[in-house]
Amino acid sequence: MGAAVSAWGRRALVALPFGWLAAFFLAPFLIVVAISLAEPRIGVPPYLPLLDWSGGGWPRLQASFANFALLFDDAFYVEAYVQSLAIAGLSTLLCLLIGYPMALAIAGAPERRRSLLLMLVILPFWTSFLIRVYAWMGILKDEGLLNGLLLWLGVIDQPLVILNTGIAVIIGIVYSYLPFMVLPLYATLERHDRTLLEAAADLGARPWRAFLAVTLPLSLPGIAAGSLLVFIPAVGEYVIPDLLGGGDTNMLGKALWEVFSQSRDWPTAAALAVALLAALVLPLALLQRIFRRTEEGG
Repeated sequence: MGAAVSAWGRRALVALPFGWLAAFFLAPFLIVVAISLAEPRIGVPPYLPLLDWSGGGWPRLQASFANFALLFDDAFYVEAYVQSLAIAGLSTLLCLLIGYPMALAIAGAPERRRSLLLMLVILPFWTSFLIRVYAWMGILKDEGLLNGLLLWLGVIDQPLVILNTGIAVIIGIVYSYLPFMVLPLYATLERHDRTLLEAAADLGARPWRAFLAVTLPLSLPGIAAGSLLVFIPAVGEYVIPDLLGGGDTNMLGKALWEVFSQSRDWPTAAALAVALLAALVLPLALLQRIFRRTEEGG
């Protein structure tokens, strides 16, 4: 009897998170998928129902893939996908190049200083995200702090146009999401066995060779986790492209907002959201499969 109760308890414990995901992720996602297959109309809601009951008897299905076809035919959406992937990928790479040395330095610092260094990494989160982006507008504008400093130093003779460009968007994303890269990397690097580096040094390996042979391979899980934590939200970012990118920066989050709120084309906006999720889930599944095979082979 006790074993049966214990088995039911384990099942209930496992079913709880699955029920949470089904209620707050799967059900809303299915609603979005249903809207993406509907046809737009002028009314409330601004789309036709998928099932037409007007004929009596069995309902008639009114699903269409025209909204998904529009995403590949319209240059506006194709450009949004390309720009989003390019900017998010480059921003993730820059976060890795900047964040890895930071995480390595924090992991190698004396234990009494690590808490202070980690607090400095997460310190920007203590202020509003929107305020921080607005602060970068003041830094990057033509008469901003950055141009003023470069002019004062004599590096340039006229202000640089940085605000309302893709460069400003990348700067904003790197600044905003850098802690999401540093923290997983630090958690991975901090658990490394230091004796492995000592053994590599005893065998004659130089520091850079020991890093490539020992530290870098062992930190791959942290690199993967940090890259996903930066890349996934960066692809769908809306606030940073809207405030720092201007009209020439067309990313998916901005395109979604324009189609949803201004054009009131809910089916196309829903199709865009579904396609965005599919574009992110497929690389995640592929990456998970690669890591599973690596662990099995290792």
